[in-house]
Amino acid sequence: MYAIIETGGKQFRVQEGDTLYVEKLNNEPGETVEINKVLAVQKDDQLKLGSPLLDGATVQLKVVRHGRGKKIIIFKYKAKKNYRRKKGHRQSFTQVTVEKINA
Repeated sequence: MYAIIETGGKQFRVQEGDTLYVEKLNNEPGETVEINKVLAVQKDDQLKLGSPLLDGATVQLKVVRHGRGKKIIIFKYKAKKNYRRKKGHRQSFTQVTVEKINA
């Protein structure tokens, strides 16, 4: 059994017990989050598709921890014009575990 959910502007294919990294959620570690944006659910070899969302389907996620990703460097440069800009960025994330798929 798996589900396709949307959170943080991205779509994820999840199964019970999966661990994934999503955009930062405003929940404390140990709390449970319920995701209502379920696009599809496959159960017992039957695929249910929403248009665009499935009614009544939810996925429960447990927040494990918060963190920040690897640093990336943004460097802008224009040749022969003495123009250089260097900037760094670290994206915040939340690590979650899929507890239950309700469909």
